[in-house]
Amino acid sequence: MSEPGRDLVVPPGPGLPDGLVIPATELLERFSRSSGPGGQGVNTTDSRVELLFEPGRSTALTPLQSERLSAAWAGELVNGRLSIVASERRSQLRNRAAARDRLVALIRGGLAPPSPPRRPTRPTRGSQRRRLEAKRQRGQTKSRRGPVTDD
Repeated sequence: MSEPGRDLVVPPGPGLPDGLVIPATELLERFSRSSGPGGQGVNTTDSRVELLFEPGRSTALTPLQSERLSAAWAGELVNGRLSIVASERRSQLRNRAAARDRLVALIRGGLAPPSPPRRPTRPTRGSQRRRLEAKRQRGQTKSRRGPVTDD
C-alpha cells in the first residue's frame, strides 16, 4: 500500500510486468465534509477524499497504456479525469489510503490484457443423455398431476 501524499506505486501484475510509479504531482486530492460515520466529528472535519487522476497527461504511462486506460474508463472520465471518492472511514488518512487503493485496482484492471476468447465446445454425449432423462422424468411428474379419475 502506498502512503498518502507520496508517489503511487502499482505493483507488477498482468499487463504491468515491471509495475508502475505515478508521481504524487499527477494526483490531485480534494477534501470535504463527509456524510458517513463519525458522529459529531463529521460536522467539523474534512474526512471525505476525492482523488483525481488524468491518464492522458500522465508521464508515468506510455502512450499505449494511456489509450488503454482511457478506453477502459471511457464512461467514468469527466473532462479526461477519473474521480474516485472515499468517505466510508472516519479519518481522512484512511479515506486517502482507500481512494489510492481503488485507483491502483482500477489501473491494474484497465491495463490487464483481455481474456482469450471462448473456444466453443460441444456437450458430451453423457451430459446430453442426462439432460434428456431429467426432462423425461420431469414430464412424467407433471403428467401425473392431472384430475383424479375413478377406476
